[in-house]
Amino acid sequence: MTNDKSLLAVFADLDPAADAIAQLRAMGVHDDCMNVISGIPVTEAMLGRPSQWTNVPRLAMGGALLGFLAGAFLAFVSPNMYQIKVGGQGFVPGPPSVVILFELTMLGMLLSTFLGVFLDSTFPNYRPMQYVTEVSDGKIAILIECPQSDEIKITDALKKLGAESVQPAEAQYL
Repeated sequence: MTNDKSLLAVFADLDPAADAIAQLRAMGVHDDCMNVISGIPVTEAMLGRPSQWTNVPRLAMGGALLGFLAGAFLAFVSPNMYQIKVGGQGFVPGPPSVVILFELTMLGMLLSTFLGVFLDSTFPNYRPMQYVTEVSDGKIAILIECPQSDEIKITDALKKLGAESVQPAEAQYL
């Protein structure tokens, strides 16, 4: 059995939550042991947290490259496979080739970005999750995993920083 305790602190506003994260970090709680639960989009910079690492930009660039190659095949290779001479024009028309290259590049990037975000968000998740009904009302919650010996010290510090409630958290099925 682990000696860690999960605490859930609920804040009414973003500023006290950001101050609480800074105080928890000063008390020795690592960023991996804190999870911010919010009903509104909150960036890492707003809370003073490090940026999260993601593969989505790399996947988007890979999809754009594949789309560009597919467009190049359609625009430059396929006209030379079935040569039809029409009115002295070249086999590869200029303006339609630009349109095909652009559209297939964007299509490849769009599809790979969607797939990357879908896989990166681990959707759907069937594990028990922490959820606070106050978050739906616009409040911000911080889930903290700390050693059981530090529970009282962390609870007191969070209440001094403006937490509406600090209580033990329990994962439950939604």
